[in-house]
Amino acid sequence: MGRSVLEDLQARLSATRQEIESEFETELAEQRERFRYTLHRGKVRFERDIRELQRRYRVGLVKYIVGAPLGFILSAPLIYGLIVPLVFLDAAVTLYQHVCFRIYGIPLVRRRDHIIVDRQHLAYLNGIEKLNCVYCGYANGLIAYVREIAGRTEQYWCPIKHARRSADPHDHFEAFVDYGDAETYRANLKQIRGDLKR
Repeated sequence: MGRSVLEDLQARLSATRQEIESEFETELAEQRERFRYTLHRGKVRFERDIRELQRRYRVGLVKYIVGAPLGFILSAPLIYGLIVPLVFLDAAVTLYQHVCFRIYGIPLVRRRDHIIVDRQHLAYLNGIEKLNCVYCGYANGLIAYVREIAGRTEQYWCPIKHARRSADPHDHFEAFVDYGDAETYRANLKQIRGDLKR
């Protein structure tokens, strides 16, 4: 059976994503040069004069807190209270993949590829802003990590597209079988699972 129009569109989308990723890496390299920092073993290193320049833009803690809207201050416990379920989710999903992925033969997802905490090194941030940035880097990275684990799980157990388009499907979704295509599902399930191991 030839490729469907949807498969052609997905192939074009995948190629476009790769092209954009390449452009993104080029832009990041230019940005590192412009703001004069390097990455050494995953750690950011700014030139000394740039760090001193950044410090001039730091807002002191007292001024920051006094200038904050009351709603921001009152909502802080709700925001930071989410750390408990986030840490539980992190532990549960990490345990799940270390046990189940080894049984199924699915490659493990590396946390460090998704959870990136580095903004606290910016000299223009005060202590509260740095704490906020650590929290956001962890929370959003964790969600990306969990999504990748869930995506690999879905590709292994139920690689069938939905009847309607989702807003932002994970990267594995492109390899899934069309909704309602029983013949292709049965014929390609083993191959789709095998693709995870590449």
